[in-house]
Amino acid sequence: MPAPLATVETTPDLPTHADVVIIGGGIIGCFTAYYLSKRGLKVALVEKGRIGAEQSSRNWGWCRQQNRDARELPLATKSLDLWEQFTAESGEETGFKRCGLLYLSNNEAELAGWARWGEFARTVDVKTQMLTAEEAAQRGRVTGKPWKGGVFSPTDGTADPSRAAPAVAQAVMKLGGSVHQGCAARGIEMEGGRLSGVVTEKGTIRTRIAVLAGGAWASSFCRQYGIRFPQAAIRQTVLAVSPGANELPPVLHTTAVSMTRRGNGGYTLAISGRGRVDPTLQLLRFSTQFLPMFQRRWRNLAPGGLEGMRSGHEGMSRWRLDQPTPMERMRILDPAVDKAVVRLTYQRALDLIPAMKDREVTAAWAGYVDSTPDGVPGIGEIASVPGLVLAAGFSGHGFGIGPGAGHLIADIVSGVTPLVDARPYHPDRFRSSAWGKVAEF
Repeated sequence: MPAPLATVETTPDLPTHADVVIIGGGIIGCFTAYYLSKRGLKVALVEKGRIGAEQSSRNWGWCRQQNRDARELPLATKSLDLWEQFTAESGEETGFKRCGLLYLSNNEAELAGWARWGEFARTVDVKTQMLTAEEAAQRGRVTGKPWKGGVFSPTDGTADPSRAAPAVAQAVMKLGGSVHQGCAARGIEMEGGRLSGVVTEKGTIRTRIAVLAGGAWASSFCRQYGIRFPQAAIRQTVLAVSPGANELPPVLHTTAVSMTRRGNGGYTLAISGRGRVDPTLQLLRFSTQFLPMFQRRWRNLAPGGLEGMRSGHEGMSRWRLDQPTPMERMRILDPAVDKAVVRLTYQRALDLIPAMKDREVTAAWAGYVDSTPDGVPGIGEIASVPGLVLAAGFSGHGFGIGPGAGHLIADIVSGVTPLVDARPYHPDRFRSSAWGKVAEF
């Protein structure tokens, strides 16, 4: 079954004009629309399916600084404050809590890596606490196992993937923006050498600026206009268990399994890095650029099946603006779960936490994590298509940094001083190799 997702009633009538059109109603697109609407711009957000129905509702819900790549850490830090501010400003509830994240390990190399990151974190005033064996055992006492050490990041937290994007979309409409579900963006129009409109299945919206926040669909959309955006989607499986294990910490990560408390008191379970690579024509096209990524993370990836071909998000076809596109044939990416991973994840949870034995598996789902060759998102205006701003390739980190990314994109669109330095994210970097630049975490 698909991941849980709140329903939001959106705007019925498509506007003829907008200051900015946002393509994609995930967490990135919604927060971008929110911050632009706050600045008084007329914003239209178009989503081919439902708000938040793809990876924005299928992730773990973590909002973390811990173990962030140095390029993403400033955005992660800003995002934590913005998660809190959003609820206070909008009155909408995303389920965000600074509950702290607990990491436990018996692997010396892993602990050493966390310690190195902690030394770096102190230089940028990020709070993180390395745990001794005794401290780890105390914080992880629910496991009943000894631990060599761990990390606790007290200011990190979680938000509710089932509620967050719909809540932000609701806030956008309160501010006067329009949000349109079941409305695929088929493409763009150009006039005088720059973007002049976004063509949707329900009509054309005249605009000078569009933000492409299309997640796993972004690269194939870019290809329609000769834009080479290297992107690969990794299929990951998650399951949920029923409420009742109240003695568990809100978040617990181990190499064996990771657990996150959801809004209903149940837990999301997953194995970090246990992804499937579904072969597609697009993956073959970009394979050489992803060699550094695959070399570093090959232990965490396994060959997949034909899900990618069936879904159509990594196709090589060209489509016409007056006919249905692949996005209309596949409104919501809902790939098959890896049943072997579901069984393994649940068994590992039982082995780690004896109290889990009475918890039933209530749901399991899969989603596509859209990754770039270096594991850092692409954010910035496309030089060959003035007026088109790319915001995709968040590599499994988009949910947590969604508010900061949305704010940064709104800054770029508005031409104001950016929230953080935008240069590390600019898509121009994909013209060069990612060797030596792949994010460690």
